[in-house]
Amino acid sequence: MKRLIIAVIFFVCIIQLAAAQNVNVYPMHWWTGMKWNKVQLMVHGEKIADHFPMIKMGPEGVKLATGVRMLKINRVENPNYIFLDMVIDASAKPGKFSFPFLKDIKLEYELKPRRKGNGTAFAQGVTSKDFIYLILPDRFSNGDPTNDQVPGMRDQSLNRDTVFNRHGGDLKGIQNHLDYIQNLGVTTLWLNPVLENDRPERTEHGYAFTDHYKIDRRLGGEKAYQELIDATHAKGLKMIQDAVYNHVDANHITILDMPMKDWVHNWPAYTNTTYKDQAAFDPYGSAIDKKKLVDGWFTKQMPDLNQNNPYVANYLIQHALWTVEEFGIDGWRIDTYAYNDIDFMNRCNKALTTDYPKITLFGETWFHGVPNQAYFVQNNLDIKVKSNLQGATDFQTLWGIQEAMTHDFGWTDGVNKLYTNLATDFLYKDPTRNVLFLDNHDVSRFYSVIGENIDKYKSSLSWLFTCRGIPQLYYTSEFATTGNTWPSDGYVRLDFPGGWPGDKVNKFESAGRTEKDNAIYEHVKALASFRKNSSALTTGKMMQYVPVDGVYVYFRYDAAQTVMIAMNTSKTEKTISIKDYSERTAGFSNATNIVDKQKTALKDFSLGSYQAVVLELTK
Repeated sequence: MKRLIIAVIFFVCIIQLAAAQNVNVYPMHWWTGMKWNKVQLMVHGEKIADHFPMIKMGPEGVKLATGVRMLKINRVENPNYIFLDMVIDASAKPGKFSFPFLKDIKLEYELKPRRKGNGTAFAQGVTSKDFIYLILPDRFSNGDPTNDQVPGMRDQSLNRDTVFNRHGGDLKGIQNHLDYIQNLGVTTLWLNPVLENDRPERTEHGYAFTDHYKIDRRLGGEKAYQELIDATHAKGLKMIQDAVYNHVDANHITILDMPMKDWVHNWPAYTNTTYKDQAAFDPYGSAIDKKKLVDGWFTKQMPDLNQNNPYVANYLIQHALWTVEEFGIDGWRIDTYAYNDIDFMNRCNKALTTDYPKITLFGETWFHGVPNQAYFVQNNLDIKVKSNLQGATDFQTLWGIQEAMTHDFGWTDGVNKLYTNLATDFLYKDPTRNVLFLDNHDVSRFYSVIGENIDKYKSSLSWLFTCRGIPQLYYTSEFATTGNTWPSDGYVRLDFPGGWPGDKVNKFESAGRTEKDNAIYEHVKALASFRKNSSALTTGKMMQYVPVDGVYVYFRYDAAQTVMIAMNTSKTEKTISIKDYSERTAGFSNATNIVDKQKTALKDFSLGSYQAVVLELTK
C-alpha cells in the first residue's frame, strides 16, 4: 500500500511538473504522407534541455511510433531549447506518440492525415486568369466587436479617429462581404499578414510577427481564419497569405528568449539594411554592401533572421509548409524579397512547390529597373545564382503607368517608359506570373498620384485589366480612393466606408456611393467581367506598338479572340488610325467597346486627352 501511495505521488508530481513547464513544440503537429518528411521540432520550455538525457543513436535512430524515428537530439546554447530531428516514413499512420527517455516530463506529438488531395486538390495557385483583391484586415470591416481588444496583449488601442491605432476590422468582417467581393469580379483574396503581432504599437499592418503559429486573436484567431478560407473556397475563390521570412518583431518568442546568438544577424553596432537591391547583383559591388543589404535589419524593432543558420531555415520553411496544409491556402506573397538570402529562398520555394505543385509564390520587388526585378524571379539571365521565384509584384509596370499619366511624352518619358519596361519582358522566364497593380498598402493611392483625374484613372484601370500578368486591386480602389503616404502610410490604409456598424456611408451598397464612386466601380466590374471570360486577356499573346505623340496601342490576342487597347496620354485629342495597326486589325470589320457594350464598324476614331478604349474586334 505504501509503495502504491509513493507511486501515485510520483506520478502526480510528474504531471504537475509537465504542466508547470509550459512546453511548446513547433511545428505543433505534422502530417503523414508529406514529401517534407524530415521534420525538425523546436521544443521550448524552462530548462527543457535538462529533461533530455544523452542518448546514443544508431544510423536508424530511435523508434517513436510505426514509421516514425528520432534521428538526433540537438542541444544549443540556450538550455530552454532542444531541437529534435525526426523522419516520418511512408508507413507512418496518423496518431499521437510520446518521446522516450524524457526525465520527469511527458511530451506528446501528433501526426494528422493530410487534407484531401495530398496537396493537389487545394493550394491551387493563382494564374493570369485571376484577379486579386488586396485587403488590410484591420481596416476593412468589423464583423466581431468582441475581439477588438484582447486582454493581455501589448497594444490595447482602439481608435478609428487616428490612423496610428487599431480600428477593429477582422476576418469575420471579410467573410461577411464575400458576396460583394465576388460580385466585383474578384477571384482571389490577398490579405496583409494575419499572424500575431503582439507589440506595443502600430499593429494594424501585421508585418511584425511575434508568434508564427498564432493567427492574431484581434482578427479572430485560427478558427475565424479557417472559416474565412473555407467560405472563400466554397465560393470558388482563392486565398493568398502574406509571408515575412526576413524579419520578426523584437517581441517574437525566439527574440525574447533566443535559442542561440546567431539566430539573428548580429553587428558590432546597429546596422540597417541599405535597401539598395543593386548590391545583390552589381558586378562591381563590394561584399560589405551586399552583406548590409541582406543582413542589415529592416528597422530597429524588427530583428533580421539569420537564414544561413540551419535551425532558423528549418523553422521558417516548416512553418510555411505547415500553414498551407493546416489552412489550405492557395499561395504566398513574400515580403521584402531582396533582403532575404536567395539560397534560402530557393530552398523554401522548392520545398513548397514539391509538396504543392500548383501553389503560387510571388515576391515584393520594390525596385527601379526591369533587370533589377528580373534578377529576383525566374529569368533568362546568364548569372551564377538563379532565383526560382515564379513572379513579382510588378513595380516596374507601376512606375511605367505612373509615368504615362503624370509626365509629358518624350523619347524615354511619359508612356514611353511603360512601353520600354514591357519591351524588356524578355528577361523574365514567364512575365505573365507578375502581379500588376496601381497601388497597395505601402504606396500612395493612384488616384491621388494622378491628381484625381477621372479619365486618367479609368485609362489606368483599363490598362491594369488588359496588360499581361495578374491584376491586383487594393481595397476601395474600386471607388478611386485618395490618400498619400506622407505624413504617414496610415493614410493609404483608411477604413472601408460601411464596414463598421453606425458608419454614415456604406459603400458596399450602390446607394451609399457617389456618382463618381459608382462610375469607377462599374468600370472595374465591366473590365473584370469581360476579362474573366476572355481567352485573349487571360492566356493570349501581347503585341505593343511604339508610342507616337503620346498614343499607345497594344493588342491581346489568340486564335479565338483579338482585343485592341488604345490609350491617349497627351493633353489634346488624338485620332487613332486603324491602318497603322493592320498587322493585327486586318480581317476585322467590327469593334465592340467592352465597357459600354457599344458595337461599331472598325474605323478610325478619336480619343480625348488621357482617355483609353478597350475593343473586342470581330469579323
